[in-house]
Amino acid sequence: MSEEHATDKVSKAQARRVKKQQKAEAARKKKLEKHERQRRLLFPANKKGRHVMHLMNFLRVLLYPVHWLIFPFRLHGHKKVGPGACIYVSNHYCLWDVFYPAHTTWEGVHFLAKEPILHAPVLGYFARRVGVIGAMRDGSDVRTIMDSMKVLKNGEKISLFPEGTRNKKSDEEFLPFHGGAAMLAIKTKTPIVPMVICNRPKVFRMTHVVVGEPIELTEYYGKKLSAEDYAHADEKLAELLYGMRAQFRAQRGRRKSS
Repeated sequence: MSEEHATDKVSKAQARRVKKQQKAEAARKKKLEKHERQRRLLFPANKKGRHVMHLMNFLRVLLYPVHWLIFPFRLHGHKKVGPGACIYVSNHYCLWDVFYPAHTTWEGVHFLAKEPILHAPVLGYFARRVGVIGAMRDGSDVRTIMDSMKVLKNGEKISLFPEGTRNKKSDEEFLPFHGGAAMLAIKTKTPIVPMVICNRPKVFRMTHVVVGEPIELTEYYGKKLSAEDYAHADEKLAELLYGMRAQFRAQRGRRKSS
């Protein structure tokens, strides 16, 4: 084989690879454009001022009984959350945890979830249609922050798990809280609804979830805050959840011993 012929063969192979890469990139862009068309972010308020997600309500009716039968649970405390914007903040053990804030209201709830979930074959479609907000693993996605602020300023609810992923390590200690919850609450002056899952959900075992009254981080409003200030505010949220759980366990222990 001549050197010229060999070079020509290599060039053709490279051209095929480039063409294949371009085709794959075009397909990826087309898929992302389709997903963007399907994505719902803002849901208008109805005549009663409530932001309703009809698909989420359908899923509630369909899946609530299944959830309760497999992972029975009981809500304690501030069980019903009124209309308007709020940020649910909770610890995180399993996928079913998303149902707990959804049980406190018939309004829509925008969940923050890892970006890949939005592009999953079936789950991704439903996630996009019920306003799930995609978040990068390192929490650095500016779009996540902007989308969350738009939702809150529109008077809607969001739910996030500051641990960033399911806690598979400990039933007692939370994973380190990622920043974001306190910053969103402060910048948009939105109340936080603290929730703590008091025991790890297990099949056919009762799970106890305490819902706290909405709180506002008013001491931070109108101030120029540093990253350390926001981190301190997030630490206070973690301490609040620990305190709620400890109080519930103490009350439950007294009832059992009486």
